[in-house]
Amino acid sequence: MENQEKLFDRSVVCTICSQNHTTKKVRYRYIRALRSDSDFCSYYEDEENSPLLYYVSVCPNCGYAASDEFSTYFPPNSKVAIEHAFSSGWKNKDYGKKRSVKEAIEAYKLAIYCATLKKEKHIVLAGLYMRLVWILRKESMTDQEVRFMKLAVSEYVQSYSNEDYESTDMSQVKLLYLIGDLYRRLNDEKQAILYLSRVIQHREETLEKRMIELAREAWKEIRESQKLNLKSS
Repeated sequence: MENQEKLFDRSVVCTICSQNHTTKKVRYRYIRALRSDSDFCSYYEDEENSPLLYYVSVCPNCGYAASDEFSTYFPPNSKVAIEHAFSSGWKNKDYGKKRSVKEAIEAYKLAIYCATLKKEKHIVLAGLYMRLVWILRKESMTDQEVRFMKLAVSEYVQSYSNEDYESTDMSQVKLLYLIGDLYRRLNDEKQAILYLSRVIQHREETLEKRMIELAREAWKEIRESQKLNLKSS
């Protein structure tokens, strides 16, 4: 199957400079996930055309990068801050074609920069960090993966505290589980148990039984690891 048949052009109007541009997306029928990690990182049959690579669109005219989760609202002075940030250094690079992993990583970092200047919701920033983590993991860029995982969990915790995940696709139970799992991956067992326990406490009041099962499995693994460490010490 030719790559151009798997990808299609989506038209985008930049909310900063109002210019039209196109960004690639993967046709849904060609997205086939083979397996996933405990933090929902999916491994695709065709990683060369992974939808992760095209989650972010980048305006070639002004450099503004965003995902579909970005709000249309701009806080006071945020547009000016973004325009100023790109006014002298942007080189009109076109990310609207088939992307390499390197270009996808660049696009995510641009979107994170723009989201920070725009003061986007914590849940939006966390989603950008998390998807970047998944790409870095697949590329075995461990140090960078850990760096951005720490940023992701920090944003998820702030999203939970501020409840800015409400009215999004992220539920409270899934958010708590994800925070707990990320802390577990970062070897912060105390925080991992704290958040995973909160998930398990929801067992009688949620339809998300899979989240409860995942949290219980992760909690059990941490406890067993702690017991082994005590025996060996």
